[in-house]
Amino acid sequence: MSRVGMLPVTIPEDVTIDITDRVMTAKGKLGELSLAFVDDVVTVIEGGHLIVSPANDSIKARKMWGTFRTLADNIIIGVSEGFSKVLEVNGVGYRAQIQGKDLVLQLGYSHEIRYTAPEGVTIKCETQNEISIFGADKQVVGSVAAKIRSYRPPEPYKGKGVKYKDEIIVRKEGKKK
Repeated sequence: MSRVGMLPVTIPEDVTIDITDRVMTAKGKLGELSLAFVDDVVTVIEGGHLIVSPANDSIKARKMWGTFRTLADNIIIGVSEGFSKVLEVNGVGYRAQIQGKDLVLQLGYSHEIRYTAPEGVTIKCETQNEISIFGADKQVVGSVAAKIRSYRPPEPYKGKGVKYKDEIIVRKEGKKK
């Protein structure tokens, strides 16, 4: 039995939910997102809560139950509060800045790297060594952060590169004489 799926999703006051033809649409102050449910899951709105339950006792329905409950919760949180990731740039001469709508990264290569944020994602640089990514869609925010990190992942000897703010780099010992 899905322990996650049993929990009802609380719908905040400022979010409106509409379910038509197995497609849930959530509207909030940060925009509008939608989610198409599979046939193995049944959704009901009761008293300010979204309740997701399996349509039958098949193994696939029980798998999808918790998955779609979490996806619906992420959409509701996204349109009301949003999601953010913070990246740190570590290294001598490594820096990040915003030019127009592009993120410009200097990461020790012979050229600078320009990254244009997708629609619905906001990128800010408070300092030259910190990048904040904010958006309503959790999957898009995570993939943008992973893409920026992939330009120069942190290396284990000096810790240089782009890393998540809460990421811990396990350092290795250098060469011995």
